[in-house]
Amino acid sequence: MASRKVGNSEAKNRKWIKEGRGSGQNADYKPWLTVRDLPSDDRVHRIFGHKSQRTHHLLSDIELAVFLLLEWHQEVIQIREQFPLEIDTTLDIARDTGIDHPSFSGVKQYMSSDFLVNSCDSEQLKFVLQAKSAEALNDARTIEKLELERRYWQLKEVPWCLITERDIPQTIIKNIKWLYPAQRDEIDLDLLFQRVDYYGYHFSQNPDQNIIDICKNLDMAYELPIGESLAEVRQLLAKRCFTFDIFTLAPKLKARQLEIGSVQLLQEAYHVSNQ
Repeated sequence: MASRKVGNSEAKNRKWIKEGRGSGQNADYKPWLTVRDLPSDDRVHRIFGHKSQRTHHLLSDIELAVFLLLEWHQEVIQIREQFPLEIDTTLDIARDTGIDHPSFSGVKQYMSSDFLVNSCDSEQLKFVLQAKSAEALNDARTIEKLELERRYWQLKEVPWCLITERDIPQTIIKNIKWLYPAQRDEIDLDLLFQRVDYYGYHFSQNPDQNIIDICKNLDMAYELPIGESLAEVRQLLAKRCFTFDIFTLAPKLKARQLEIGSVQLLQEAYHVSNQ
């Protein structure tokens, strides 16, 4: 929601609007909120989007899971995260419903939806998804803000849906928990390319072997500490240097199920991880 631990002054709102936040299409879109706008202890993610060819700012593990699902679906053609709602409209809805509008230090805050999605499916060309933990729905104030958002999109005649971790396949949740702690690990660009070439070669030589078995064999062959090769592969997967079907548990992947990203994507993966 828009009122996550972030409070803007009217001057900052004007500044963000002038910067183009919340506007643009595809690669030119700028989210209203970025990971830099949240406290540093929040679990956030910067992810390069293959559809958009830009960095997406995701503010929770649930948002990350939803984003990966949207990226996987071929019908989805555009994903705009942290999409701001017109404040005049949300203020009107708040007055009509008697719900307090989100504010900070007396300043009314812009609300946002986690994902505004465009699709090539003729039955659902545009829809909105809001990602929340199931536990958060026990909070009455959270429900009120969700109701403001739901009514906003109802006025816009755009389908709106609430998603919790209970709606996301467990395989995806497990993959995120296994992979993404390694996402923030720093790595030099030249070393990144070397590792992609190195593991890409060994994967091509052993297409039907499980990646864990390949990594164990490499550790033994080169007298490395047990687990070192897998840690490096885990990092490459987390940075999306190798892509795979998100419905397959990452530790159970066979080498032939991995696809090396292009040079551009590898460079972007490095850029995103070092922002």
